[in-house]
Amino acid sequence: MDDQLTQLLERAAAGDLGAEDRLIERIYDRLRAIAGKQRRGFFNDDTLPPTVIVHEAFARMFRSAHGGWQGREQFFATAVRVMRQVMVDHARRRGAQKRGRGWTRSSEEALAHESGDSEVDLSALDDALTELASLHARQSRIVELRYLVGLTVEETAEVMGLSPRTVQLEWRVARAWLHARLSDG
Repeated sequence: MDDQLTQLLERAAAGDLGAEDRLIERIYDRLRAIAGKQRRGFFNDDTLPPTVIVHEAFARMFRSAHGGWQGREQFFATAVRVMRQVMVDHARRRGAQKRGRGWTRSSEEALAHESGDSEVDLSALDDALTELASLHARQSRIVELRYLVGLTVEETAEVMGLSPRTVQLEWRVARAWLHARLSDG
């Protein structure tokens, strides 16, 4: 199944429109679920439904010459980043009067939930994830797969070719770093 998805990704990246259509059909529901999770986690109104997030993400991804994805993991990581950017752009366009207006993260789902923080500014989270990617690419990818895609430690380890213990340790360090960065701002 993963091999078929990888083949579709390769053919779509080469410009095969039929493969692109089959790819979209195959992964649409999963991306819509990821977009819904991200949106529920950050956005407190219904002005940007998951369907719109996924459609805009597809348009951006396929407009940019398919990004040269190297398989399933890279495609989903790119999709998560693009969907996050769609939400950030939407928030900025809405012209919130104060930074983060309308964007919250419930305490039980927050990255650093043990700290008791109940809100995370989406723009600040986006900036922090971008900075983390420049400092520690592997930790950033773990955060994307765990937090934004919703994979378990074991699934993340399998996708990244790491041990579950390594993923768990990197996940803890990344969460602590993000919590500190978000608490500063």
